[in-house]
Amino acid sequence: MLLSIWPNAQQPWTDLVEVTQHADHAGWHAAYVWDHFMGDDGRFGSADVPTLEVTAVLAGLGALTSNLRIAPLVLGNTYRHPAVVANWIATLDHITDGRAVLGIGAGWQVNEHEQYGIELPPPGERIERLDEAITIIRSLLTQDRTTLHGEHHRITDALNEPKPVQARLPILVGGKGDRMLRLVARQADQWNMWSLPPQIVERMAVLDQACGAIGRDVATIHRSTQALVLVTDDAAQAERFVEAAAPRAAIAGPPERFAEVVAEWAAVGVDEVIVPDMALGRGAERLDRLDALKAAVGHAGLGEVS
Repeated sequence: MLLSIWPNAQQPWTDLVEVTQHADHAGWHAAYVWDHFMGDDGRFGSADVPTLEVTAVLAGLGALTSNLRIAPLVLGNTYRHPAVVANWIATLDHITDGRAVLGIGAGWQVNEHEQYGIELPPPGERIERLDEAITIIRSLLTQDRTTLHGEHHRITDALNEPKPVQARLPILVGGKGDRMLRLVARQADQWNMWSLPPQIVERMAVLDQACGAIGRDVATIHRSTQALVLVTDDAAQAERFVEAAAPRAAIAGPPERFAEVVAEWAAVGVDEVIVPDMALGRGAERLDRLDALKAAVGHAGLGEVS
């Protein structure tokens, strides 16, 4: 099982670097950072807490680490032009010597669109835009020139140099609706959603069906998931945490409880589990908890943990 870290962008830069470099030295697989300009007072933190911008953060983390995969989880397609994204991710791949992953999604957070005057189209149109954007990005990352006059973008004889270090830079798509999963089947190397095991099992069945419809081997899609994690020996505190997090997936209890859920994910075909650090504290306490989570998964007999 691959274990990855999701450091919160609403913390001081020095703290974010600390936890990411610890994961880099401790053998974790990847570091992911959200693409939001503010919280939403609900799913992703408080709107008035300072929030670091993801492309700058990832470039910095890429230069300050040696082993971790580095990725956004996930870029909002509504406010990032695909040609600009292609140039950025190719540069990040050079900064990291081939460790970049492009996570991208359709976009959803209302308040940042409203405040910045950015259009947030209806869900169906957002998925169409994302599909077209990924086609453009993939071409710009691999072809000498790209021309695409689509419904939403117009790219003409376009350059994107240098190309990434990786011959095929992985594209991760985040989402869980039926239409998004059909897009994943067509376009993605990797797929991500928030879940507990029963939830991802149901969505995997839809993805399997979508892959079957186009003749794609579903085993070629890397599957990752995450839930909020609280490390505690207080059963009442654990119960309150999970209840308060709903409908967001959450796990609370001693490290062994986390390992139990990871084993369930592994049994249904999840390849990678991502741990947000939002409820793990700060400083040495947080680093100790990350070490304990990783050790518990290793002790659970899930094979080599990285």
